[in-house]
Amino acid sequence: MPKKLSKQPTLTGTALPTALPSILSDGKPLPRAVVFDLDYTLWPFWVDTHVYPPLRPNAAHNACTDKVGESFAFYDDVPSVLHGLALAGVKLGVASRTHAPDLGREMLKLLHIPPVSSVLEDGGADGGSGSSKKDKVRKAIEFFDAGLEIYPSCKIRHFEALGKRTGIPHTEMLFFDDESRNRDTEALGVTFWLVRDGVTWNEVVSGIQEWRRRRDIRSGDI
Repeated sequence: MPKKLSKQPTLTGTALPTALPSILSDGKPLPRAVVFDLDYTLWPFWVDTHVYPPLRPNAAHNACTDKVGESFAFYDDVPSVLHGLALAGVKLGVASRTHAPDLGREMLKLLHIPPVSSVLEDGGADGGSGSSKKDKVRKAIEFFDAGLEIYPSCKIRHFEALGKRTGIPHTEMLFFDDESRNRDTEALGVTFWLVRDGVTWNEVVSGIQEWRRRRDIRSGDI
């Protein structure tokens, strides 16, 4: 059955900061790259089906409105997830087969991520020299330092490109996606984690646990 556009309340920026999960700082290995699908993974809609350009951001840039008046935003945990993984030294990427790649990229530019201090308790406990730089509003697209593979294709092609660009082995990548058919990326060595209702911290922690479980079985280095 086709998915319907989710009716999420527009983000207001008033949510309390989230505690950074201990799995990101327990001293055990983390994936070197975490890759996200876009539709129904980072945001609750199909950008090539539900969104009618042009887009107009709200004043806070935490939501966009299209020409028919529909409002679009990330799932609630996404801002803190992006900050938390980045602070842990994990590279972030996107693998999306949307038929509206330009619109997807525009959405990532128009939707901004609040300062780390407003979404993570103690600013993610980041005391490094770059903390002041990170504690500012940033375009979401700026977080994806592993690259953006946004075009109609199989996800295997997306990951081949991500691997070539970053030099990171596919076995060091964790992929969050809402469609089970994209589990075929595991043929490359990627750890696939299926999300049912968008990315949350619980999903991220479960995905990392699965990545560690597989790594432990292979190398016993946990």
